[in-house]
Amino acid sequence: MEAVLASLGRPFLIFFESIEKFGVFILFQARLVLLYSRVFRRPTILLTQIEVIGLGCIGVVTLTALFTGMVEAIQLYSGFHQFGIESFIGYTIFLSITKELGPVFATLMLISRSVSAMAAELGTMRVSEQIDAIDILGVDSKEYLLAPRIVATIISLPLLVVWFDFVAISSAYIISTGALGINPIAYQETVMRLGEFDDIMTGFIKAAVFGWIVSTIGSYIGYHTSGGARGVGESTIQAVVYSAVAIFVANYFISSLFLYLDW
Repeated sequence: MEAVLASLGRPFLIFFESIEKFGVFILFQARLVLLYSRVFRRPTILLTQIEVIGLGCIGVVTLTALFTGMVEAIQLYSGFHQFGIESFIGYTIFLSITKELGPVFATLMLISRSVSAMAAELGTMRVSEQIDAIDILGVDSKEYLLAPRIVATIISLPLLVVWFDFVAISSAYIISTGALGINPIAYQETVMRLGEFDDIMTGFIKAAVFGWIVSTIGSYIGYHTSGGARGVGESTIQAVVYSAVAIFVANYFISSLFLYLDW
């Protein structure tokens, strides 16, 4: 009987222990990032991480934004045309992309491109004992390896979201006015009259929060990798899956918070 109860309770113990370790890691990294002035004293390391994490995603983010805007314009037109309100497509696209699709899709692309690479790189360094060597030399490996990656992600992702918004809204405008025959003046007028800068800032704030979340998850999983080459593969999978799920959960709560503040 004791063996049965132990086998049933062990997964819960492992889960809560993991949550506890990750919570301590988050608190430590938050303090390290907030007080971490050395990362700005090492601009080469920070700029290198911004190039790897942010600029490396420009291509896939641009392609995703281009077709996201085009598809949304087509789908909304099929619905709005039934009620004769095609001119409101512009504002609907602007609102949905800046507040929801831009931050979420850009973050998902960054997860697939950069967070996976982050976890794999740190995991490889862990299993090959490079991180242990850094600690033996008297250098704080978390400060040296993790903080620049987290700061670079927090900086890069909002900029990627702004670029995503621009490309997606532009492609939607071209398809709407060029292929679907919507009056460009009416399209622009609804966006200028109803659109607000707060909508863009909502997505910008989301992107900064998402950047902190995914970089923390990716660096935590990669830093604590074990099990050799197989463990590196598993860590990469976990980093992508956990980051993506965390983004959808966080997006709901942040959207609910902004809705409550608007009231």
